[in-house]
Amino acid sequence: MPAMPEVTVLGAGVAGLAVATELAERGVAVAIVDRGGGPGPHACSWWAGGMLAPFCEGETAEEPVVRLGQEAAPWWQAHAGTVRAGGTLVVALGRDRSELDRFARRTERHETLDAARIAALEPDLAGRFRSALFFPEEAHLDPRATLAALRARLEGQGIAIDTGAAADGPVIDCRGLAAGDTLRDLRGVKGEMVVLRCPDVTLSRSVRLLHPRIPLYVVPRGDGVYMLGATTIEAGERTRVTARSLLEMLTAAYALHPAFGEAEVLEIGVDARPAFRDNLPRIRRRGERIYVNGLYRHGFLLAPALARMAADLVMGGPRPEVMDEDRP
Repeated sequence: MPAMPEVTVLGAGVAGLAVATELAERGVAVAIVDRGGGPGPHACSWWAGGMLAPFCEGETAEEPVVRLGQEAAPWWQAHAGTVRAGGTLVVALGRDRSELDRFARRTERHETLDAARIAALEPDLAGRFRSALFFPEEAHLDPRATLAALRARLEGQGIAIDTGAAADGPVIDCRGLAAGDTLRDLRGVKGEMVVLRCPDVTLSRSVRLLHPRIPLYVVPRGDGVYMLGATTIEAGERTRVTARSLLEMLTAAYALHPAFGEAEVLEIGVDARPAFRDNLPRIRRRGERIYVNGLYRHGFLLAPALARMAADLVMGGPRPEVMDEDRP
């Protein structure tokens, strides 16, 4: 049998690195090409929250996101070792209790906690909320540390990131929004985030604060650092954070715990996530090029499943369930 030709992966964001890792694990020769030189502020995965919360996402996402997202935590732990298990806590202020009830109806695999159990899980939230939902099977990770770990793993296998052009042969295109030059139905969904240092608050897991207008999630990064996010705006712009969005995120954080009002602002970030009309990912094939795209706001949650399917396709395996007919 002739040897399988080297496969070039375009893009070294979360999708590209996951696909390259999955292929290398199966013995495929891989090259990675990224004009930015690797993970960094030019990629939307750099600004991700890193929540591995498939059941919470079921509030608004379709069934495949919930099901496929359950592959994420074990995959990331096996390949990057950066997963922090501990579940997700979902709370709402007293006046927004109906939001908590609505969230419970639209999701599964959660427990209802009273004030005492909230305090036992997160002592710094003691006395602040009467009830909450707890999703014990969920987890989170630090996206930047995770991308660095995956890159180091690949480099340890002799797979470096090149900034040049792709060589001839099979290509897996994981460029995100940049692939819009070919995938005409791809759109950008803007997301803004804030990173704070607040040593006066200790949270050990992701916390979602529900609000009919300003939903917020807070993801601990360790050492008193927290990521706050994130807006979802139908816009492809990737550079401008609005004062309104910043004010709303900080106001919601203050409502979660007043100590966030004294936090140090470390970073403000923005980017546009690649999405198709139904906000579900796609794998498409055109000749020797395979496109893996449309992960929307579920990059770290769905990248492992998409990488598995793309590798199956390269190896002659089953047709991916997210593969659709080619479009102009």
